[in-house]
Amino acid sequence: MLRLGCKRFLGFSNQRNQTLPQTLLRLYHERVVDHYNNPRNVGSFDKNDPTVGTGLVGAPACGDVMKLQIKVDEETGKIVDACFKTFGCGSAIASSSVATEWVKGKQMEEVLTIKNTEIAKHLSLPPVKLHCSMLAEDAIKAAVKDYEAKRAKLGANGEAAPVEKVMTVYPYRLDAQMYTYIM
Repeated sequence: MLRLGCKRFLGFSNQRNQTLPQTLLRLYHERVVDHYNNPRNVGSFDKNDPTVGTGLVGAPACGDVMKLQIKVDEETGKIVDACFKTFGCGSAIASSSVATEWVKGKQMEEVLTIKNTEIAKHLSLPPVKLHCSMLAEDAIKAAVKDYEAKRAKLGANGEAAPVEKVMTVYPYRLDAQMYTYIM
């Protein structure tokens, strides 16, 4: 009796043409699905290139890790290319993909004004997935910070020196190479 009641409640009874209850249907917005199925700008640049800024952020609570890289034209200060690699859910991948599209062709100051709320609104992310858009915003800021740190070192020495990794982690430290938790 209990089994039959659960099946009916969940919509798994033997009756045909019966749909799942609305409470169980949770669909992603078509933009999330599009960016997940056809992600834009996947890849990576040489992290030692002085025109490349790398932002690496992670959220151990959900397991998402995002690396976003920007390539900047030194003469104009515009971001000429961007790419990402993300280990995480569909919303994290979609947020990364949207972020790389939005930063291309913009000045460094402009990309710092991109907020997670804009990304979340564009993708129609539910409240439980807002952390994905926060990671994308933080990855953009970290990439800009990394690029500016490289420029500062380049200006002091006259040649590109290796720069420490810029990494934001919530709230535990991640090993960026292995995408595993360090306990």
